[in-house]
Amino acid sequence: MSEKEKTRKELLNRLNRVEGQIRGIKNMIEEEKYCLDILHQIWAARSALSKTGEILMENYIRTCLKDASEDNQGNQAVEELIKAIKALLN
Repeated sequence: MSEKEKTRKELLNRLNRVEGQIRGIKNMIEEEKYCLDILHQIWAARSALSKTGEILMENYIRTCLKDASEDNQGNQAVEELIKAIKALLN
């Protein structure tokens, strides 16, 4: 299995877990569970989603940005990365 396929599989697995967490949060709200328990699950889902974004960003830097640099499109790829980071920070 290639590195690209491994990363893709890892991302999909993480997103499936996040999806399950979100469904669990929804159920907790429907069942009127304790507010702090719901908040803890929201924080866990947010953390899991952030980690997924980190993996995707690392993959972008290691592959897409590197490839663009080799194809003399590095400036455009860097600008796209800067925009993505700014959006992430806002």
